[in-house]
Amino acid sequence: MNGLVVLASASPRRRELLHQVGLMPEIIPSRIKEAVTGREPGQIVQELSRQKAEDVFSVCEKREGPMVVIGADTVVSVDGKILGKPGSEAEAVQMIGLLQGREHQVYTGVFMIFGPSGERLAFAERTDVQVCPMSREQIAWYVATGEPMDKAGAYGIQGYFAAFIEGIRGDYNNVVGLPVGRVCRELMGRGWRLF
Repeated sequence: MNGLVVLASASPRRRELLHQVGLMPEIIPSRIKEAVTGREPGQIVQELSRQKAEDVFSVCEKREGPMVVIGADTVVSVDGKILGKPGSEAEAVQMIGLLQGREHQVYTGVFMIFGPSGERLAFAERTDVQVCPMSREQIAWYVATGEPMDKAGAYGIQGYFAAFIEGIRGDYNNVVGLPVGRVCRELMGRGWRLF
């Protein structure tokens, strides 16, 4: 079975990860105002991804044939503090300062809604990331690249920040923004042919 894949996100990184495995999603970004209810990172990302997927599914649920809407949300957590996207360069500097020289966790929540059945599936993946020690000058240089500004935790592992990564435990793609291997396994487990 093949069907329509709808990504409820404007993230170019999530789109590229789906392209990488041969899925060409229709992009319909969610327009909801996100409301966080949980306190644990895994709960928060699942709830936010659910809100996004439900919003977009309401727009396209009347379409015929097999379909899946995928909502996703990523946060970075260090010492129980959740880091979203920085609101300013000063905040980005502060976030990188918290991450440098230590390990933190990246959580991505995924919420999938299958049409026409309406089946819903939620999960969250965690990846541990070790960042090497960074000088103030290195942090300032990195923030000046502009790369941190639209990313959870103020960094992109697939960009310039790769120079400061010492190691990871878990799914690398989860840190980029979507545990695409798990998404594919869930699709194939429901009879979708990806190859």
